Amino acid sequence: MAKGYRPVVRDQVFLFPPDMREWLPSDHAVWLVIRVVGEHLDTSAVHVGRKTGGAGAAGYDPVMLLTLLIWAYACEVTSSRRIEAACHQDVAFRVVCAGDVPDHVTVARFRKEFPGLVQQLFTQVLVLCAKLGMGKVGTVALDGTKIAANASKAANRTEEHLRKIAAERAAAHAAADAAEDELFGDARGDEVPAVAADPRTRDERIAAALADLDAERTAREARERARAAEYTQAAAAGTPKAGRPPRGAEAGAARIRLEQETAAQQARIDHWLRRAATGGSKMGRCPVPPQRSARVQKAAAKLEAALAKQAQRQAADAEEPVRNVTDPDSRLMPVRGGGFLQGYNAQNVISQDGLIIATRLTNDTTDYGWYEPMITDAMAAAAMMAVHRPPGPGGEPEPGKIGLVLADAGYCSGHNLTCQGPDRLIATGKHRDLEKNARAAGAEDSAGDGDEGGGEETAIAAMAARLATEDGITAYRQRSHIAETPHGHIKHNMGFRQLSLRGKRKAAAEWAFTATVANLFKAINTGHLTSQALDLLAAPPS
Repeated sequence: MAKGYRPVVRDQVFLFPPDMREWLPSDHAVWLVIRVVGEHLDTSAVHVGRKTGGAGAAGYDPVMLLTLLIWAYACEVTSSRRIEAACHQDVAFRVVCAGDVPDHVTVARFRKEFPGLVQQLFTQVLVLCAKLGMGKVGTVALDGTKIAANASKAANRTEEHLRKIAAERAAAHAAADAAEDELFGDARGDEVPAVAADPRTRDERIAAALADLDAERTAREARERARAAEYTQAAAAGTPKAGRPPRGAEAGAARIRLEQETAAQQARIDHWLRRAATGGSKMGRCPVPPQRSARVQKAAAKLEAALAKQAQRQAADAEEPVRNVTDPDSRLMPVRGGGFLQGYNAQNVISQDGLIIATRLTNDTTDYGWYEPMITDAMAAAAMMAVHRPPGPGGEPEPGKIGLVLADAGYCSGHNLTCQGPDRLIATGKHRDLEKNARAAGAEDSAGDGDEGGGEETAIAAMAARLATEDGITAYRQRSHIAETPHGHIKHNMGFRQLSLRGKRKAAAEWAFTATVANLFKAINTGHLTSQALDLLAAPPS
């Protein structure tokens, strides 16, 4: 029977095993990560641009730094300073760096090289997962998730404010030049102050934000004018284009439709009067005046709604757009439950067994424009993985074709419902009770008057009807589990809620790296990636 406590002897001689391989059990996940990076991935890209030999101390092995970052991101450690601290305090981190701890500056500099190597790494991990039998694409899901940028909402500025700041700073630079001319004479009077020449200063970020605002406004207005003019001309010629009118053409198209319906109703009245004048028989009642015609009234109601929508849009456009002076590429993103975050919108296609097979980081606040590009990427990834997947029961590799795509209402548009690609189920509404909403939409479609021939409305009605069937309901029920589980894992289990790098190119690379880590640990946590599996992959074919 114990009569006291266990002794606390802090001056005890070091008792760690002399062999680092004994510090952790042999089945610890860190050993798998070290083996995968060192033996099963092509890491030649991380050596590009690095010098060995010559004066100075030897640099850190980039393969070790890559392994360290993979392990750190999997362990909810993304700060370079926290990574350095963990290499001193955490046994697994010490094993990765073999006790030779890199400082946080080295880690941060290496991470800035992400854009040049992440896409290769993402593809290689997908190939590895395919070799392990993962990546089922019978049903895939497309979903977007908002991720915070390394910037504050408070750093957003309107165009007027940005131009004011730019003018003030230009005046300050001019004053500094004048002061230096007076102090140093002609020898230094023509030099640009260091604060203005440094590309990392606030001046350049302000200029980039202004240029982005100007370019986006010019391109958007030109695009909208061209599309609206084309649509209105087609409607006036009596050959309206299928689908929803483009921005800026709703009121014009509705006015043309009202004029056409009014003229058509008046033509019916004139025809009836001409027949009556010639003594026609069995003519029936005279058509009602245009203002009482149901079709004319419906067209008038649509014109009124289009004018109201146009007024709302003009009021919204009157509010000045903003840009962030810390990360000009980031945007204010609406989030579920209300409110906004300063960040990006990550688009991901997830396989049936939870792998992210295609990913892009965008700064679009909406999702629908990314359906076709993401499915194109996913189809290419599925075909690539099929080449490396082990043969099926019949001895042939499983087909690398996507069977069904599931997407929420954010992707619902006539184009996305009808464009080429795999079969798809895209929600037509955002109600919590999707099944009830789908049945209601199907009932409304079957009870309609059928006088609308728009391609987009027809496609949406057909999708709503399909979602109302038992097969559609059963298939769509898989979407939430497939699409949102990886996002929940990344944000909650991996603790990755904010990007560390700034600028779209670097931020996109960091997000792709995070998706790569999530895929790698999906293979580990599901038992597909084990030491025995790696031994089999490394063994020469018999």
